[in-house]
Amino acid sequence: MRSGTVSEPANTGSDAEGSVTIDRDGAVLHLVIDRTRQRNSLTRPMVETLVHTLTEAAADDSLRAIHLRGAGADFCSGVDWVTGNAADGPRPRTGDLVRRIPHAAHRAIELLHTIHLPVVCSVRGWATGMGCNLALAADFTVAADDAVFWEPFLTRGFSPDSGSTWLLPRLIGLARARRMLLLGDKVSAAEAAGWGLIDRCVPAGDLETAAGELLARLAAGPTVAIGLAKQALAYGQHATLTQSLNHELFDLELSCRTSDFKEGLAAFRQRRAPEFQGR
Repeated sequence: MRSGTVSEPANTGSDAEGSVTIDRDGAVLHLVIDRTRQRNSLTRPMVETLVHTLTEAAADDSLRAIHLRGAGADFCSGVDWVTGNAADGPRPRTGDLVRRIPHAAHRAIELLHTIHLPVVCSVRGWATGMGCNLALAADFTVAADDAVFWEPFLTRGFSPDSGSTWLLPRLIGLARARRMLLLGDKVSAAEAAGWGLIDRCVPAGDLETAAGELLARLAAGPTVAIGLAKQALAYGQHATLTQSLNHELFDLELSCRTSDFKEGLAAFRQRRAPEFQGR
């Protein structure tokens, strides 16, 4: 970390065990999933790092955007079930998944989806299982044209998790969600962009630039109003029109009390671009 209050819990740095690298560039928090020899599959400590870091970021008023990406050629190939469930290891107690996952993998997805800071995800190569769902939970996912989105749960013999049954139907409809989940169809970045599964597909060489431009634009925006709008969009997915209108009304009351609102009005009157401070 270069500055700020977000910190990283103890984490090993070897590729076998993996890590989530945390760095800060001004008001942008960069999270890098780094376990390249295993296509950035997530271990339990890596998921815990994501949860810890996102929880702290949610309360850090100096942050204005988050960037999530994978190291090397792939974004994330899901959770490492093989390492975490070795044949010669102790048998987990009954109910282990039900007890543990809501506070780990599920919490990471929830935080990405609900945090008031805008989240940009950059995807290269494979985005598989939970890795796919991390990308889908972000506000903007930009993928290189070599990226592949895959939900292989049923092809491995178990039911979908990490929010896939909630995210996919809302993004691409039930018919396409069934193909991805029940048949395990792989989706190219170009298809994903065409379906509305992600924001953009760009040439691999342009991915860093495209993500950087989007992050700069978001980090320069009215952070409080962006967070409220993000929350209202999520609320509207299960609300009536009247309920959403009421939700917007209270959001408007809050956003009109911000310094950025005053700056926006002043910039409009003076016919100039606003200079928001995120407050």
